[in-house]
Amino acid sequence: MDTVLYGAAYYTEYMPYERLGKDVELMQQAGINVVRVGESSWGLWEPEDGRFAYAWMDRVVERMHQAGIKVIMGTPTYSIPAWMYKEHPEIVITKLDGQTIGYGLRQNVDLLSPVYRFYCERVIRKIVERYKDNPAVIGFQIDNETPGGSAANHDVQAGFVSYLQHKFKTVDELNREWGLNYWGQRLNDWTEVPPREGILNPGWKLEWERYSQSITTDFLAWQATIVNQYRRPDQFVTHDLAGPPRPEINENDVSKNLDVVAVNPYHGTQDRFDGIGSSLPGDYTRSLKHTNYLVTETNAQTIGWDSKQQYPPYDGQLRLDVYTHLSSGANMVEYWHWHSIHYGQETYWKGVLSHDLEPNRAYAEVSRTAHELQRVGPRIVNFKPSNKVAILFSNDSRHGIDFMKFSEDVDYSWMVRQFYNTLYHENIGVDFVFPESTELTKYKVILVPPLYVASDDVLNRLVEYVRGGGNLVMSFKSGFTNEYDTVRWSMAPGPLRQAAGFRYQEFSSLRTPLALQGDPFKVGDENKVSEWAEMLILESARALAYYDHPFFGKYPAITRNKLGSGTLTYEGTVLSDKLQDKVLLDVLQMAGLTGSDQQLPAPVHAKHGTNRYGHTLHYYLNYSSDTQTFQYPYRAGEDLLAQARVTSSQTLTLKPWDLAIIEEK
Repeated sequence: MDTVLYGAAYYTEYMPYERLGKDVELMQQAGINVVRVGESSWGLWEPEDGRFAYAWMDRVVERMHQAGIKVIMGTPTYSIPAWMYKEHPEIVITKLDGQTIGYGLRQNVDLLSPVYRFYCERVIRKIVERYKDNPAVIGFQIDNETPGGSAANHDVQAGFVSYLQHKFKTVDELNREWGLNYWGQRLNDWTEVPPREGILNPGWKLEWERYSQSITTDFLAWQATIVNQYRRPDQFVTHDLAGPPRPEINENDVSKNLDVVAVNPYHGTQDRFDGIGSSLPGDYTRSLKHTNYLVTETNAQTIGWDSKQQYPPYDGQLRLDVYTHLSSGANMVEYWHWHSIHYGQETYWKGVLSHDLEPNRAYAEVSRTAHELQRVGPRIVNFKPSNKVAILFSNDSRHGIDFMKFSEDVDYSWMVRQFYNTLYHENIGVDFVFPESTELTKYKVILVPPLYVASDDVLNRLVEYVRGGGNLVMSFKSGFTNEYDTVRWSMAPGPLRQAAGFRYQEFSSLRTPLALQGDPFKVGDENKVSEWAEMLILESARALAYYDHPFFGKYPAITRNKLGSGTLTYEGTVLSDKLQDKVLLDVLQMAGLTGSDQQLPAPVHAKHGTNRYGHTLHYYLNYSSDTQTFQYPYRAGEDLLAQARVTSSQTLTLKPWDLAIIEEK
């Protein structure tokens, strides 16, 4: 892209009266340059089975084109029309407990249903063929926030058996990997595979989750294939992920069938707006294809499916949020949506315009931001963050731990967020990698939340990463089961043992938090660990901290081992947030990744990278209601927003909820 896209989802079909001309006029005045349309209105595209209507959308697209506003066209398959439900009620989801999801809720359809897919394919082909040559349409969004749906319909259950046959080849192999001699559940034939409901075996449940994810991946890949038969070379195919990472979606697989990935991050506002709610899903989405991404939905005003949590953003927060997305690598920011809806479940999920549909405080801030982006957009589009730290994300491990919980309060996602939040607050940029990722050596530090489910191959690649000079930080429970969620019969931590430099045979839940002997990281009241303790026996590793306890005190809580030219730091327990901060800072300092960014005022967050001209950009964002000052430490350049020269060591001042973008010269 040659500039930043900035706009909103637009639904003239939701309006209480005719105002297309007025809306486009307001968009032009504001400086909006893109809208997303069409994804929510199958009942208008096809009001009766086989009868298609386009005039209502043609006028929208033509009016946008006249105004110079680009259009992203959505396929409307995530919400079926009433006539389809009337004719084919069998296509809705039947869940594992036997309950069905009736009409009224969106995304309530079995994605494998051949009847549903027939109608999907027909409407997709009609829409894409209609608009493929329209110069206003720059891309197609397939479906919308597609979930797995928890479908367990008969065809889904039958598909699972076929999936197992393809993966395991024989029932003997399935029996072996899942240990089905236990409780006498051994299978002798593929016809004996029982329904998923009631199954407790962890390996069985994990494979069902993988299969369910593959249904969504296949559905979106199928839609992308249809669109690709029609679209122009300059049109893209995208899909909008809902607040990733989500357990029911394999976003990494989904991304492989898209030209560009889109994301819908919603976040806290007012005093709870700190940038994390936009940065984490942004960093994750950027990492899926290692390239820029789109924000197709985010907060405009208040959000909620009721009116209990109505917190409109403070002045400056809408603008600051836009640059938060752009500093993570977004090339587009769109609001959901242009106007607030006067009926339906999302009445209080407000758009740029409130229910009176008149310009307001949000509109004024959007207008300011849009006109600013007209000037600076070409300098900041295609921003490439330059990160040397990554978090390894394992959806399989999230499920495996969820099947065998170690805590009511801490789970896999909690551990991911603790790692991310620590890096974010220390102004350390972060990417995400995945168990199948092979390009690990580009990172100096990789953080690994509990890698509970992992193959020998994955663990061996991590060992080689350490041996080659990488610094690995691993959490407890890592390496405990193989890729089938079956416990390894080698001594823990299995293939990690040489790199970790310890072994263990016992572990314990912790009834109450424990302190660490001597407060080794000087965190005072936060010198505590909780939930879980692995009873580590040192071999070549050294202890960084021991438990302060008459029994557990002989076991180290945190260890570090050298292997080759790298290190593996291991946390055998759940650390307090402050303790985690100190441990990670110690690793980052050892890797040479700390400096002036860690001296910034707490509300100021820095992000660094390059623009499309190869120039270094430095973002400084102030997430507070107070003015913040600090010294700029890098080479001289220009503050793109203030249009002012900045010299090295100059003192910068950021107003409340404001930012600076400095382009080095």
